[in-house]
Amino acid sequence: MTSQQDSTPASESHAPTARAVYDVHAAQEKWRPVWERLDPFRALDDGSRERRYALTMFPYPSGDLHMGHGEVLALHDVLARYWRLRGYDVLNPIGWDSFGLPAENAAIRRNEHPAVYTYANIETQAESLRRYAISFDWSRRLHTSDPDYYRWTQWLFLRFREAGLTDRRASYVNWCPNDQTVLANEQVVGGVCDRCGAVVTKRELTQWYFQITRYAQRLLDDMEMLQGRWPERVLAMQRNWIGRSEGAFADFAVEDDGEPLRVFTTRPDTLFGATFMVVAPESPLAARLVSAGQRGAFETYLAQTQRATEIERMSTERPKTGVFLGAYATNPVTGRQIPIWAADYVLADYGTGAIMAVPGQDQRDWDFAAAHDLPIVRTVQPPDGFDGEAYVGEGVVVNSSNDEISLDGLGVEEAKARITDWLEAKGLGERTVNYRLRDWLLSRQRYWGCPIPIVHCDACGEVAVPDQELPVELPHLSGTDLAPQGTSPLAAATEWVQTTCPSCGGPGRRDTDTMDTFVDSSWYFLRYCSPGYEDGPYDPEVANRWMPAANYFGGAEHAVLHLLYFRFFTKVLHDLGMLDAVEPTLSLITQGQVINLGRSMSKSLGNGVDLGEQLDRFGVDAVRLTLVFAGPPEDDIDWSDLSPGGSLRFLQRAWRLAHDVTSPPEADPAAGAEDLRRVTHRTVREVEQLLDTRRFNVAVARIMELVNASRRAVDAGPGGSDPAVREAVQVVAQLLSLVAPYTAEEMWELLGHEPTVATSAWPEVDERLLVEDTVTCVVQVQGKVRARLEVAPDIGAAELEELALADRAVQRLVDGAQVRRVIVRAPRLVNVVL
Repeated sequence: MTSQQDSTPASESHAPTARAVYDVHAAQEKWRPVWERLDPFRALDDGSRERRYALTMFPYPSGDLHMGHGEVLALHDVLARYWRLRGYDVLNPIGWDSFGLPAENAAIRRNEHPAVYTYANIETQAESLRRYAISFDWSRRLHTSDPDYYRWTQWLFLRFREAGLTDRRASYVNWCPNDQTVLANEQVVGGVCDRCGAVVTKRELTQWYFQITRYAQRLLDDMEMLQGRWPERVLAMQRNWIGRSEGAFADFAVEDDGEPLRVFTTRPDTLFGATFMVVAPESPLAARLVSAGQRGAFETYLAQTQRATEIERMSTERPKTGVFLGAYATNPVTGRQIPIWAADYVLADYGTGAIMAVPGQDQRDWDFAAAHDLPIVRTVQPPDGFDGEAYVGEGVVVNSSNDEISLDGLGVEEAKARITDWLEAKGLGERTVNYRLRDWLLSRQRYWGCPIPIVHCDACGEVAVPDQELPVELPHLSGTDLAPQGTSPLAAATEWVQTTCPSCGGPGRRDTDTMDTFVDSSWYFLRYCSPGYEDGPYDPEVANRWMPAANYFGGAEHAVLHLLYFRFFTKVLHDLGMLDAVEPTLSLITQGQVINLGRSMSKSLGNGVDLGEQLDRFGVDAVRLTLVFAGPPEDDIDWSDLSPGGSLRFLQRAWRLAHDVTSPPEADPAAGAEDLRRVTHRTVREVEQLLDTRRFNVAVARIMELVNASRRAVDAGPGGSDPAVREAVQVVAQLLSLVAPYTAEEMWELLGHEPTVATSAWPEVDERLLVEDTVTCVVQVQGKVRARLEVAPDIGAAELEELALADRAVQRLVDGAQVRRVIVRAPRLVNVVL
């Protein structure tokens, strides 16, 4: 087996030295400038090779790289380097998600501009990435906080607006009282801000939205092409977040109100049990329906509700409070007048913000009815012996008839269909689909983000900034000018705010909110394709050559944030004719967490592990090898259970093999020991299969086995002069380059090759050497291994059974006993049951 790269000796002598010692840090200092000079990882994009786009989530510049970065980058680089060795033209870019709240908060503390913190950290991380030897194409580096980048973020916002996918409206939004800014629903985790942990409240503001709900069904339907290629748990999280519900609208006429009260229900079969209605207190509907006599009580209750978090409001343990609005609606199937209440267990942004309450079939409605002495009517018969309150299971429909229709005696599904047909025929409702997904709230009341390119004019309304005037750059603010005050810091920059209306030329005011930073990260992967392009956010022709990405590496914690948003952006850009792809990536790998001592790393727990310190102590290659070898990518790994020192010792053993090779580079491997050649070629084929199925840790185990086989051949076999040993060690260097590039480069040079091993050709497998002359068959008696037989790979079951029973060790155990059964799995296993 030979590399297809031209090989020339780097030195005349390969004589073994007495226990040579590998200096990992010297190797790092030696090879970094060589790689920077050769620039071997630049994507060609010239059509000479099949293209593969290797994409990893770009980092946020808050300090240096941490252990989580170390893991995901090491895993990602295995794939990028593997594809390059296999002959693909690999695009493996790097950039920074550099707008965001941490930089702004740091600027307030330090009394400086956020760019100081941001770009200093970017340079720190860039240096660490180069040291960590990730095979990035640095020519495509980008930062989302650069005006040259956010110019195109603004341009895309305006294209979405032209397509009717943005709107600005007043609504109740999630408000972080600590960061003094709004949060998207996806940024509220367990009722608290996912950034700072403050309890989130509600506030009514006029905000910008992306209408992602118009793509809800597309986002669901296109998951079919991701099945088996994305982790199932990520797809499940997205399905649940989008939350498709099939049901019906039902219209309830309201006294003294021209508009019927329309509610969405997934259980129209329970309409006969609707004995009251509930609207969300913050809904405009509640303010419209409340009577004059009840307004004071309602406003008191509304203020109380606004102090509660959404998670508190939805808790089943929370007492059911509410206020009667002094209004009634007519149940469309019973004709009865039922009271309308405002209660905090209904949210304004689900369905229509109003529900029909069916206490017999919903526990929260039951609790409310019991607390406020409201009637309860069961519409599904509970099973015999049921002693609960609300019954939510299947059963026979009861108490559900009027003069025109009866559902009594039907099953739930049939009753749903029949009552919905009746509602549609009477003009009192219709079938519909509802989604839990809400429109993407993108306005933020912070400074360090992309300005929204809109001018507000008293005469013209909302006016887009012309493309030729983009980017709308941030004014220079720093320190206490950025402190949260309930409005955006930009509002205080009066010279910047006051501008001219692009439409009428009169006075105008710039929009003072900035965009959610998830907007920046929803299209960055496209800018990588052509980072210097000046006629748009990216060159569509170039993007179409690379997209969709062949693989994306990142954390599952982004399932309903970034991983949903960048799918939405891709679909919109496809619909705008700017991109052929309909999904950003067809393959996703999510890595687990690096923990320590059984717990997440934390300064307060004192169990943090500093990546830089580990690199200083063990070297880059040992840390990378340890992280890749620790387990499957998706599993959490505990650093306290791992041994970077052991990894370093293994790398030293591998490196010494290159010292022990004494045959010349041009030696013909076919003249060498065939048994070692078989191990070498089988290793290459197995590593191919393992990497193609993303079993990186097992691939490392196979490399280790080849190192051991090579060492045996040197020490107790044909020796370092055998061409098969050279072949095996050369393969070790190439395979090891995927996880330990510095060590591999050292070995490659010692073997007489010019740098770099990263651009060598993948070893060619001789299929003849994969055919085994014999295989080892394990013979068990009563489940315990008692013998091993060397047999032909194609041996038949009958012959193998005969050989096993004829083995002396087996005969001694069988003697005098009755053989009940012989299980044969030719050619590897025979199990004798006595």
